[in-house]
Amino acid sequence: MMRRETLVISTRHRMLRFPHRETFRVINCVLRIESKRKLDISVVFVDSRFIKRINKIFLRHNDVTDVIAFPFADGVGVDAEIYVNLDRARSQAKEYGVSFSEEVRRLLIHGTLHILGYNDETFRKQQAMRLREDHYLRILRN
Repeated sequence: MMRRETLVISTRHRMLRFPHRETFRVINCVLRIESKRKLDISVVFVDSRFIKRINKIFLRHNDVTDVIAFPFADGVGVDAEIYVNLDRARSQAKEYGVSFSEEVRRLLIHGTLHILGYNDETFRKQQAMRLREDHYLRILRN
């Protein structure tokens, strides 16, 4: 029997929402094309306060960010967690002139790419990730 991905989605934001069905569609699109193996992923939609706390505790950064991804290598439980800041998605959507949904899709793609090994530690790697994000956004628009 072939193992399938498991995707668990939860929302810890009091007001903002993103459709679970669309979350599945976005992440499965990236995994289908990029991944060499099946993954169990937990996606948590959060607010700025929550993600700042996660960022401070686990990454030792005392600021608000838009997405944090944690790949796990222990083979127990989920393989990765992605935290998406819906407050930041909303403000960035306005700043970039895109819809809220488009920005959340980009953040989901970005987090998924991180758990697959992509990083954005240098300008060159940031540009490469942005190109991959744009590629998947084009695919998802069709």
